[in-house]
Amino acid sequence: MKLLENKVALITGASKGIGRSIAQRFVEEGAKVAFTFLSSVERGKSLEDELSSLGGEAKGFQSDASSSIQAEKLINDVISHFGQIDIIVNNAGITKDTLMLRMSEEDFDSVINTNLKSVFNTTKHAQRSMLKQRSGSIINISSIVGLKGNAGQANYAASKAGIIGFTKSVALELGSRGIRCNAVAPGFIETEMTSILDEKTVQSWRDAIPLKRGGKPEDVANACVYLGSDLSSYVSGQVLQVDGGLLT
Repeated sequence: MKLLENKVALITGASKGIGRSIAQRFVEEGAKVAFTFLSSVERGKSLEDELSSLGGEAKGFQSDASSSIQAEKLINDVISHFGQIDIIVNNAGITKDTLMLRMSEEDFDSVINTNLKSVFNTTKHAQRSMLKQRSGSIINISSIVGLKGNAGQANYAASKAGIIGFTKSVALELGSRGIRCNAVAPGFIETEMTSILDEKTVQSWRDAIPLKRGGKPEDVANACVYLGSDLSSYVSGQVLQVDGGLLT
């Protein structure tokens, strides 16, 4: 039996990068997948077709998770289509990096809203359904930057640190009803976002990593499969670092 057989998963921000890989791995492990995309309808349709070609049942929803109204509609639409939600992966995120001296209020607010408020919105509106079924796994994508900080990323680090505090609070609040909540904190993962970096910068990252390589989106996806499955049925309130040993 596949690890996520008969489970319905909702993944936010899944049209590319880590989110796309999570959607692919979930389908491979037997989950029915609902996913969100914000602006690129073409990418959303492409992922929907790809997941269907893998033999899975998948549906994309255009939605802005930073909007409470849109998040509530999303949850209702997913339950209407699939009947339930067993796993949520709060993955939607952006960066607007600059030194704090030059960081605008808009740069700060937009990152906090997209990366942190979105996690609150999705979790808040989905919890009613999970409470009724007395089960669920909530997986929040944080970052090692949320654990150690990073110059030029005050907004991003604050959002990812906030996710960790939120995760631990939700684990305490909902645990008695069989709902687990964990965070995944990726390190240097090779995605479209990192492909724009020059080779010298990338090599300096690799040199600092004990495993001497960057991570792949699949490495994060595999951690999410574990946390979404019954293999982690006694794991809640934890932060799973997927960073090759970079932050020890």
